[in-house]
Amino acid sequence: MINKSPLPRSRRAGGRQARKSLRAAPLADELRPVRPGLEGGRYQPLDDAAMAAVVDAVYQILEEIGLSQAPQSGIDYMCSVGAIAGEDGRVRFPRHVVNEALEKAARTITLYGQSPEFDLDLTGRKVHFGTAGAAVHLVDVAGNSYKESELKDIYDAARIVEKMDNIHFFQRPMVARDVPDPRDLDINTVYACVAGTRKHVGTSFTEAEFVPEAIAMLHKIAGGEEAWRARPFVSNSNCFVVPPLRFATESCLVMEEVVKGGMPVLLLSAGQAGATAPASIAGAVAQAVAEVLAGLVYVNAMVPGHPAICGTWPFVSDLRTGAMSGGSGEQGLLTAACAQVLNHFGLPSGAASGMADAKMPDAQSGYEKGSTAVMAGLAGLNMVYESAGMHASLLGFCLESLIIDNDMLGQCMRCVRGVEVNEQTLSIQVMKDVCMGGPGHYLGHDATINVMQTEYVYPAVADRSSPKEWEELGKPVLVEQAAKRKQAILDGFIPDHISADVDASIRQSHHILLSKG
Repeated sequence: MINKSPLPRSRRAGGRQARKSLRAAPLADELRPVRPGLEGGRYQPLDDAAMAAVVDAVYQILEEIGLSQAPQSGIDYMCSVGAIAGEDGRVRFPRHVVNEALEKAARTITLYGQSPEFDLDLTGRKVHFGTAGAAVHLVDVAGNSYKESELKDIYDAARIVEKMDNIHFFQRPMVARDVPDPRDLDINTVYACVAGTRKHVGTSFTEAEFVPEAIAMLHKIAGGEEAWRARPFVSNSNCFVVPPLRFATESCLVMEEVVKGGMPVLLLSAGQAGATAPASIAGAVAQAVAEVLAGLVYVNAMVPGHPAICGTWPFVSDLRTGAMSGGSGEQGLLTAACAQVLNHFGLPSGAASGMADAKMPDAQSGYEKGSTAVMAGLAGLNMVYESAGMHASLLGFCLESLIIDNDMLGQCMRCVRGVEVNEQTLSIQVMKDVCMGGPGHYLGHDATINVMQTEYVYPAVADRSSPKEWEELGKPVLVEQAAKRKQAILDGFIPDHISADVDASIRQSHHILLSKG
């Protein structure tokens, strides 16, 4: 059905200079061509028969195989809602238990930022791109090498993400290898993230006993426990399972602590197809969904409706070597299929796309990131993790790539938005203006000016100049331009959204190692 809307009579509007001036003018958020939370779901790799078969397999896995190695507290929670603990040590989930958890589960989730402008609405098939991972190396672009990642690198990455419009959230992407003590590692990782950006932050915890201290610190930043619980701006990325179909006991205990503390949780199943998940894409999807639904039963047995994201995170193996292949086309398919199944259940969804196998921000990195990230977005995945900055199949993280990938993700989001069709966009009156006594081209027409900023996305660092202009500009190289932009941000932006008094209180109560100067 075509929408009717009034057509403005159009005139020439000043040509090239007018177009350049308009492009430079800021737009209201609702007029921007891309923004967080655009609706995806147009791409569906599973047809109806395939979807029905996968869903049936998920129920069968949970009912007939179940999961092993849950902590006793978890067994008690799950059995209290009807799960069955077998003598073989496996907890099984009858179909009605799964369905009751689905009825209780939160379907309308907001992931809050420290500032409301960064809140993320996860209802339906609204798409958001961000970082994640546990890379142990930072990519040194200038030296064409890798070095161990440090705490300051996490803070620097957060500062850059704060300035990237198309990177909507910041989940800790690296491990601070210079912080050997596990408690210090967890507390300082949280601090580095929330001090670097006001966007929603995701983090992990090594042990359950470290969670209360971290939440106490977050209470200080939020302005008290009540304010924190009203707007929790940090979520826990929790690998509560060790595929295939085993609970991760320590992580489950962490999960219990964060749920008690009011922190949203990402229920993360990270099997590797051909190793810890079936090699077939359909089997890997079914196992991952079954595992996260077991986690959903667990969480909702504790606190019905607690905000939980279903993190189906199956990875791809290169079956010739067994090595992970995060940049493969199969990875894009896996992620998109998981998104489609979770959308079928109406659950908030998260998965990984954009994990280039390439070691540097090069042509291989570009095609791997772009092809997998756009598939996730088109499939309507709510949270596309690891979509920016990641290299070497999660082993390396690159600050310059955050700048480049911000451009790439803008293009992906434009694809997610799709094509608006109405009387105005079909442009019949515009064609009459141009072709019947007009100039014979659309340059400078009001309609062209009007859609320049509202329908078209322009890269910040990518080059679109002609060869002649490119030479006149000194033949700019993309990575070099990104490095300049990175350094400008790091040299000129010291976040101050945590007040000096609150920061001093945190440093007095907690062993904070990061210097922000």
